[in-house]
Amino acid sequence: MALLDLFVVALMPVLKVLLITALGSLLAIARVDILGEEARKYLNNIVFFVFSPALVFSCLAKSITYKSMASLWFMPCNILLTFIVGSALGWLLIRFSRAPDHLRGLVLGCCAAGNQGNMLLIIIPAVCREKGSPFGDPESCNTHGMTFASLSLAIGAIYLWSYVYNIMRISSSRNSQGSEPDVSMPCVHSVGENRNPSEIQKLELLPLQQFSSVEDHVEVDVSTYEGTQKVLVPAKIMIFLRMVWTNINPRTLFAPSTIGAIIGFIVGTTPPLRKATVGDSAPLHVVLDSASLLGNAAIPSVTLILGANLLRGLKGSSIHPPVIIGILAVRYIALPLLGMMIVRGAVYLGLVQSDPLYQFVLLLQFALPPAMNIGTITQLFGAVEAECSVIMLWTYVVAAVSLTLWSALFMWLVS
Repeated sequence: MALLDLFVVALMPVLKVLLITALGSLLAIARVDILGEEARKYLNNIVFFVFSPALVFSCLAKSITYKSMASLWFMPCNILLTFIVGSALGWLLIRFSRAPDHLRGLVLGCCAAGNQGNMLLIIIPAVCREKGSPFGDPESCNTHGMTFASLSLAIGAIYLWSYVYNIMRISSSRNSQGSEPDVSMPCVHSVGENRNPSEIQKLELLPLQQFSSVEDHVEVDVSTYEGTQKVLVPAKIMIFLRMVWTNINPRTLFAPSTIGAIIGFIVGTTPPLRKATVGDSAPLHVVLDSASLLGNAAIPSVTLILGANLLRGLKGSSIHPPVIIGILAVRYIALPLLGMMIVRGAVYLGLVQSDPLYQFVLLLQFALPPAMNIGTITQLFGAVEAECSVIMLWTYVVAAVSLTLWSALFMWLVS
């Protein structure tokens, strides 16, 4: 199939996201003021506690079985690799760009967490229905594609709310206590801001664990040379990992979306529960139908919130251009290139089935823009919201071109 035709096929889903994002921006302007700051906060809470868990649960319960898990086992590993490689590249970016302390957690999150769920749930069905799609019958393509996208959504949500969410939580709690580590490493901070009592009351829904400085938990051997202490790079990494581990609150590790994913896995892989809830003839199918109805609101809600938040990015912030350029380079150049090597290597070793659509989804997971829920997390904690808006503005503007080009190339590779 001609590369130009594939480019047109790949462009349509991206345009849909851009249109919904533009609507969110329109609803947030002062003259309209439907998605103002207060409205976004309330909608964020609904997405966090209701829509996202319902979406993850319903998608997994419908699509996951023991048989599908056996054939799709590489996808959780692939998504984990996107987080690991992205975190490593983000750490290098922090080192070379000299990102300010309060942005380090945000930079790590944007480099590590891609939009594994929402974008795929929009892109895959649209690609399958598009005339000239290289993935065969539209119905079969859509059925299998939704299974892949649903699993990607659930696994991505688990990693996002277990890893990035806790990094941002640690960031905001460290800042609220005014503590600053004196070891140069990719630790995470956030800009403090005065909150009124009502805002503090809202944040109590997400408990923050009290903790002391890094030096209370970790001892590091250092070598002295001409009176200057130098900490080895491996020691810095160990300090960072131990800092994150010792400050993870088990209650916040299991965010609502993670709990929804666990319940979805249990229902999907337990035959009696699956028989009772999945299917039109199931006695409890109304439960799953209700969850699906709620979950369907998650993607448009998050996309509208993203569009509304992008207005703040237009006003600018103190974030330095090298940081933005570095994030763009990590997400749209380094990660896709490394992803091609990883996925093609897995196919060569026989770890991945020969299904072209499955390989396309695995490749696409490395080329996605940062997760929209990073903006939700920053608003939940009231930290680095303006900086996050600027990063999201530029990453999603560039994604309109980058994601289209990479999608066309990936379809050409697997077809």
